[in-house]
Amino acid sequence: MTWSADLLDQLEFYWTVHFRPRLAGLTDDEYLWEPVDGAWSLRPGPDGALELESVQPEPPLPPVTTIAWRAMHVGRDVLGKRARAFFDPAAADADMYDAGHWPSPLPGDAAGALALLDEAYELWRSGVAALDDDAMLRPLGPRGGPYAQDSMAKLVLHVNREVMAHGAEICLLRDLYRAYADRRDPVVAAALRGDATGVAAAGPDDVRPTLVAEAAG
Repeated sequence: MTWSADLLDQLEFYWTVHFRPRLAGLTDDEYLWEPVDGAWSLRPGPDGALELESVQPEPPLPPVTTIAWRAMHVGRDVLGKRARAFFDPAAADADMYDAGHWPSPLPGDAAGALALLDEAYELWRSGVAALDDDAMLRPLGPRGGPYAQDSMAKLVLHVNREVMAHGAEICLLRDLYRAYADRRDPVVAAALRGDATGVAAAGPDDVRPTLVAEAAG
């Protein structure tokens, strides 16, 4: 068996080839964009710090969430808390869901979000990389909370799935935001309608008509 190498390779390949490159150029507007009314995002808590919007119990059909919501769920909850719970020798004596494992405020801007994601991913990746097959097959113990009897391998598989699922949703939200932003641009909107007059109205010095024409093929 090669649990450590194979499971880590699955996450590393997704992160470095598919997910992280798709976050290049993320803007603050995208990060906090609410695609529908009632979307869950980051909201100030009682102390003013940003927190993931949620209700308990979670509704049967949870609302659509923003890139900010999903990115911070992946960074702090899926990767960060668990990395510190299991791999930090100085970690608080608490299960992997405890907020004490990641007390730092959540960022309200895209640059801060990407930094948090990178930090949390590296903490988790390096921790898993240090495990041998025997360690992968041991029960999680008290820090696993209700999953104490599950193996570390099951947790790693779960984390991989969570990162890939939420990562795909973040990428789709970026695609939707781009389409939304394009249609707000009068030049792009004119090109999509096939309105040459509207495109030309941007003026000869504007590079967008050429780019739009090239993109439209």
